[in-house]
Amino acid sequence: MSTHAAALDIPIAGTKADRRPGMGRLTAVELRKMVDTRAGFWLQFAVVTLTVAVVVVVGIVGHAQDHTLRQMLSAALAPASILLPIVGILLVSSEWSQRTAPITFVLVPNRARVLAAKVAASVVLSLVAFVFCLAVAAIATAITAPGVEHTWSLPAGLLGQSLLSLATGMIGGVAFGAALLSSAPAIVLSFALPIALGALGSIPALEGAARWLDGGRSLTPLTEHLMSSTEWARAGTTLALWMVLPLVIGLWRILRNEVA
Repeated sequence: MSTHAAALDIPIAGTKADRRPGMGRLTAVELRKMVDTRAGFWLQFAVVTLTVAVVVVVGIVGHAQDHTLRQMLSAALAPASILLPIVGILLVSSEWSQRTAPITFVLVPNRARVLAAKVAASVVLSLVAFVFCLAVAAIATAITAPGVEHTWSLPAGLLGQSLLSLATGMIGGVAFGAALLSSAPAIVLSFALPIALGALGSIPALEGAARWLDGGRSLTPLTEHLMSSTEWARAGTTLALWMVLPLVIGLWRILRNEVA
């Protein structure tokens, strides 16, 4: 029995192997999962390709004012802000749809740590994607050389806000995937709900509430300008509703669901 367990690399009580993997190792495993599937690989390939394509198009057809680092970065981040949340959804939901959850939770019985590693991996990928987008934007700005005022002006605070926007978007994807544990409904709702909420917010009677609950209104300033305290309060309220709450629901479901 001991020999068989050792062959399968299953920890045995009382041995040095009887140690839970650290968060760093779990995060690395989750990062690997993002590219192990065809969907995850092609989504990230699409992010890279579209980022370059969008920046090239802006560089060719845009006006000089569009060729500043600030505008180039905004264009470069667009594909990642749309597609990376889907990667986050698949990172969680694929565990259940592909029936790999039994293996995952046998090796790491503490399910909360697994979800925490997925969130950490999403933050790491967001950081990598942001650095890539910034590099592409800087190269494009140097090549186009618009020669307009404030060509390279980009406040550090705005850089941080843009990174926060990208990271919270992907964590929101993880949260939706955890709350629904199914890829198709999570992906559809992640697009449909913001559109529906935006439409409702166009009704004058609901416009005030929409400023606090509609991400299209409250989170857009993250990439546009340094936000005021009121704008931060609105963004925090929106993230509490669309990121924190689904993540809490997802944690509850993952802890309680039977793994078969």
